[in-house]
Amino acid sequence: RVLDVGVLDTGAPYLVMELLEGRDLAALLESGATISVADAVEYLLQVCEAIGEAHASGIVHRDLKPANLFLTTDTGGAPCVKVLDFGVSKLTGAEMALTGTVQALGSPLYMSPEQMQAARDVDGRSDIWSLGVVLFELLGGRTPFHAETLPELCTKVFFGEPLPLTSLRADVPPALIAVILGCLEKDRTRRFQNVAALAAALAAFASPRARI
Repeated sequence: RVLDVGVLDTGAPYLVMELLEGRDLAALLESGATISVADAVEYLLQVCEAIGEAHASGIVHRDLKPANLFLTTDTGGAPCVKVLDFGVSKLTGAEMALTGTVQALGSPLYMSPEQMQAARDVDGRSDIWSLGVVLFELLGGRTPFHAETLPELCTKVFFGEPLPLTSLRADVPPALIAVILGCLEKDRTRRFQNVAALAAALAAFASPRARI
């Protein structure tokens, strides 16, 4: 949340933003903690709500990953996930990305095939791919496509199949795995077409608190 904006005496602009207490989901994964299915889905549902607002405003995030999802608590003490770093976001229909670059932007492990090919040729369905990767990692402890080099990673994303989540964890319902695979369709016309559809598919796997 941005609380204030202004310009210093030196002419440098500044933002005053809310102070968050907690840790990002990357730190949670690095701690080795096992994240329950219900908690992982709840985190994703909260991200879907935030990204849905961004998409409604014509903004594609393009860099969704655990390090940009900050886990804190709300005023009642319940888990609350904040989406950070819109620095490589793209305005839908705009000629230039907010960063003013034509390079492929984002974190390769979480990038959709179309984003790897052309950073400008993305829409909200690219974020849905990234959300699928994030959920896979929250449940399995690693990303569905992994390689030692960027060319090898691109080859796996373009032509390979994601690592079977069942090989990493046995308690994930097959129907939830199907939802994740629906995010990881290489053809974006076969993915969930918006985050509302994804959230609806995830809701059945969340805790009652998350469904309120």
